[in-house]
Amino acid sequence: MNTWKFLIFLLIAISFIFYGCDDDENEHDDLTNPSDMPYNLVIYPSNFVDVDITGNSYFPLIPGTTFSYEGEDEDGAVILVEEYVTDSTKVIMGVTCVVMENTEWEDGELVEDTDDWYAQDLNGNVWYFGEFVENYEDGVFEDNEGSWEAGVDGALPGIIMFAEPYIGVWYRQEYYEGEAEDVALVLSLTETVTVPYGTFTDCLQVAEWNPLEPGVVEHKFYAPGIGLIRAVAVEGESGYEDLVNIENL
Repeated sequence: MNTWKFLIFLLIAISFIFYGCDDDENEHDDLTNPSDMPYNLVIYPSNFVDVDITGNSYFPLIPGTTFSYEGEDEDGAVILVEEYVTDSTKVIMGVTCVVMENTEWEDGELVEDTDDWYAQDLNGNVWYFGEFVENYEDGVFEDNEGSWEAGVDGALPGIIMFAEPYIGVWYRQEYYEGEAEDVALVLSLTETVTVPYGTFTDCLQVAEWNPLEPGVVEHKFYAPGIGLIRAVAVEGESGYEDLVNIENL
């Protein structure tokens, strides 16, 4: 069994421990803190693509692509988000990562400008190797809170998207103890979702939560060949972001 198939098998086995035998009415009742499980990951750069990084069907990384989202936060503020896949790369832990620029505005005011770093392994899984965050308050730079980089201060990368997701598997999306511990659970592969950009079938539905923020759960929907089309808070908070446009340079 190769390294990546073993990793997927391990993640699925862990998910069955938490979820496989439970038929609870509330699908989020069993969201267990994955930090209770060890996460000792060894990264081999030879298992990653270092050129022509394009992501996968649910998480495309085509340079020059801009994804635009609109929505509201829990206070009713209008949210605008742009995610731009650059042609820049950054080498982290010996792995070549694509740089994605993520910019967010609230009621027309810049609140965050972030560089996210994504890598692709030989099996098409997309990994998250960290982010450099610039936070703004009243249009003025405030701090870099939320930044982390795999390989620095014990931080490790996680999988942001499987090439072939499995229903019921949870997985770490990032790991920087006490700072960045987002995890996710695959809920469905057959959802139909309508957003301003269109109606999509056979969508992947994922629940995401952070053990550092108990009780807060978000659902994300990914359309095959498109990527993320909707993010909506379902527990602990409210708000949503919907895909409104994709532009390719």
